[in-house]
Amino acid sequence: MAVLEEYYDIVVVGAGHAGCEAALACARLGLETIMFTVSVDSIALMPCNPNIGGSSKGHLVRELDALGGEMGKNIDKTFIQSRMLNESKGPAVHSLRAQADKQDYSRQMRKTLENTDHLTIRQAEVSEIVTEEISSDGGKKYRISGVKTVSGAVYHAKAVVLATGTYLKARCIFGDVSNYTGPNGLQAANHLTDSLKAHGIEMYRFKTGTPARVDRRSLDFSKMEEQPGDEYIQPFSFSTDPDSVQKKQVSCWLTYTNERTHEIIRQNLDRSPLFSGEIEGTGPRYCPSIEDKVVKFPDKERHQIFVEPEGLYTNEMYLSGMSSSLPEDVQHAMYKTVPGLEHVKIVRNAYAIEYDCINSLQLAPTLEFKTIEGLFSGGQFNGSSGYEEAAVQGFMAGVNAAMKVLGREPYVLDRSQAYIGVLIDDLVTKENHEPYRMMTSRAEYRLLLRQDNADLRLRAVGHEIGLVSDEEYEKTCEKKRKIEEEIRRLERTNIGVNPQVQEFLMQHKSTPLKSGITLAELVRRPELDYVMLTELDEERPNLARDIIEQVNINIKYEGYIRRQEQQVEQFKKLEKKRLSVNFDYCRIKGLRLEAAQKLNLYKPVSIGQASRISGVSPADISVLLVYFEKYGGNNV
Repeated sequence: MAVLEEYYDIVVVGAGHAGCEAALACARLGLETIMFTVSVDSIALMPCNPNIGGSSKGHLVRELDALGGEMGKNIDKTFIQSRMLNESKGPAVHSLRAQADKQDYSRQMRKTLENTDHLTIRQAEVSEIVTEEISSDGGKKYRISGVKTVSGAVYHAKAVVLATGTYLKARCIFGDVSNYTGPNGLQAANHLTDSLKAHGIEMYRFKTGTPARVDRRSLDFSKMEEQPGDEYIQPFSFSTDPDSVQKKQVSCWLTYTNERTHEIIRQNLDRSPLFSGEIEGTGPRYCPSIEDKVVKFPDKERHQIFVEPEGLYTNEMYLSGMSSSLPEDVQHAMYKTVPGLEHVKIVRNAYAIEYDCINSLQLAPTLEFKTIEGLFSGGQFNGSSGYEEAAVQGFMAGVNAAMKVLGREPYVLDRSQAYIGVLIDDLVTKENHEPYRMMTSRAEYRLLLRQDNADLRLRAVGHEIGLVSDEEYEKTCEKKRKIEEEIRRLERTNIGVNPQVQEFLMQHKSTPLKSGITLAELVRRPELDYVMLTELDEERPNLARDIIEQVNINIKYEGYIRRQEQQVEQFKKLEKKRLSVNFDYCRIKGLRLEAAQKLNLYKPVSIGQASRISGVSPADISVLLVYFEKYGGNNV
């Protein structure tokens, strides 16, 4: 029987946040790319809360933008409220968060994709990966040659990126209602799992959830706390003109559950599929349902609920913090106990969704499957959660798929370079039995990996890849030069002891001077900063906001930054000690059996990566290092 056959350089399966970034990266590098989606109307869909960024996630978006990704630019076009979180804390945990217009975000991303050269969008369900078996010493190994759709059409390709999100054998559940659909009632992808399992890929069953969407007109905002946006809006993208995003914003609102809410939930736990065993998948510990919160924190009298708009042209509001899979009647009852929601009208019920994903330990740090050459994977399909985590993985998977096709070296960001490096390293070295969520506490070098300096850290990498223009790269180099020049000037500029200076210091409750001091030394004082010292600094140049921020942070935290840089040097030494993926660790005497088994299973590429594998102790690493020194890296 005749079937459609087409030829591409790269196939991307899925058009969520991971698929979009993967497809754009490949196409922008000049490779003929086709992206499959079960519905073109669901491109860059936000089935959960329509926001981008937040604690640690804002770091990921900034890094993605610095590398040449699209998410930051897209949210800058479509946000309706923007806030910088954690401003009362240190700069390492400052994180930008923006509420998006849900429909506009999807529409703008689709517009970008549709107008990108070398990119084809196809609505179809991919049912099989097409491979050829190749010889291997370590068991069965394959090489990807394309994909097949449910219609039987074959799309030949040199590399394939899987970014299926939460669609594989998806099931949406609330109470005793169970629908075999993807998020928002979209078609699930029911065939690809079998093909992957046939190739020896280990699959997990994970779950996530979402709260009800409610009618704005049925809410009483006078009983809630208003949460306005920032007075000055900072864009996500380093290429967005800050003046272009200063606009009127909508408000979000804060309310709380109470004991009556919790009592209704407790009385109906036996009807919750989460506790009855109806839901098989493992949910995210760091984003629990309201049932989970009530059960796990019985002494807590209330939980925060953020009431957030879904867009400018809809009355739907999102009840962040109150996701649930309880039956419909229980949802109505519990929501109505919350202040401001007494007369709430539900537009869409809350539900849990479970889906198939992979054990990400099967991936190399490039996000290529270890046993299927040319097959890459990104996003929630890798067992992570969140739009931002998905987007950065999709981007790196797309970049490395492109590098493979182009015959170039792959790109792997390490833990000292980026939150993206931390995320991917955690996924490919640590056992994750629940959806992985990025957090600032996971990054050992977070003072260096701030969201404000992502361009200074990663623009050069994006330029080298070929996704950052010469103009953008030069702009970053110029910014770096201006920061360094200003820091040098402050270190050299002395302030004498005079009445103006002493009066200034007294006004700001700072210790008066006994002798001359540099401006840099004054900036380091906890109660002072670069901006405050303007009146004492007669030769101060007119600098942009972002440069001022970098000057202040680099001077004020100089000692801590230098200490972390020294830690990174030690880290790099272990990362440079490379290991062969074909080595049998059972050969090393003195290595514990568990460590040898884990090392043989995960095949780390360096001593550093080996040290982060669960079950490999510091003593085991010492044994490895001794062996490494004795026999050299080529034998390990």
